[in-house]
Amino acid sequence: MNRFSSSNSSKKAASERGSPVQRDGERKRAKRKPLDETGLRDLALSYAARFATTGAKVEAYLARKIRERGIAEDADGRTLDVDIPSLVSRLIELGYVNDDAYARMKSRDLTARGYGARRVEQALWAAGVDEAVRRDHSPTEAAAREAVASLAKKRRFGPYSKALQTDDDESSTLVNYQKQQEKQVAAMLRAGHNMQHIRFIMDISNIADIEQWIEEAIEEQRHDDV
Repeated sequence: MNRFSSSNSSKKAASERGSPVQRDGERKRAKRKPLDETGLRDLALSYAARFATTGAKVEAYLARKIRERGIAEDADGRTLDVDIPSLVSRLIELGYVNDDAYARMKSRDLTARGYGARRVEQALWAAGVDEAVRRDHSPTEAAAREAVASLAKKRRFGPYSKALQTDDDESSTLVNYQKQQEKQVAAMLRAGHNMQHIRFIMDISNIADIEQWIEEAIEEQRHDDV
């Protein structure tokens, strides 16, 4: 066998064994031990440190880790009894997990991105936030108006849209305009906005009127807060 054949054989054998990085990853996966309460607590703390989260999301995360790695056994070979809800409740008591702070942050983030109250509600429900907390952090009227206007401006809906090109066929232009409006209304509904706000945006021709509409809600909110 010449040196080229020997070299090719060595490369083939190395390929079959896997790269050093692959082998190291496989060894690490193989070494992962079943979880005990300390391991679960450490995972939960690490998760809460990396992500804004809720108690329900932490419970779901730990349940997934248990499915992946299993629960450790005691000296007699019996599976350890780990109380996940109590562990998560303790993290909440210590302030590592805060559903109220999560709901406030999520609601603010979604409305800033142009989503309406219904989408905020859905997101908080999916995160396991209690109904009372969801209600507390539902967008105010002013925030909801700002969100629908923000979406319309971003997507060029209603008064922000570019005028349709006119042609000799007025009926064709009207049909195109109606189709465009239907698509815009559908998009705003999917974003979680209510029909009253959507209709206001679609019926307004002057952008200054939208700004006044928002300012009225802000002023009313200030009055209510006094």
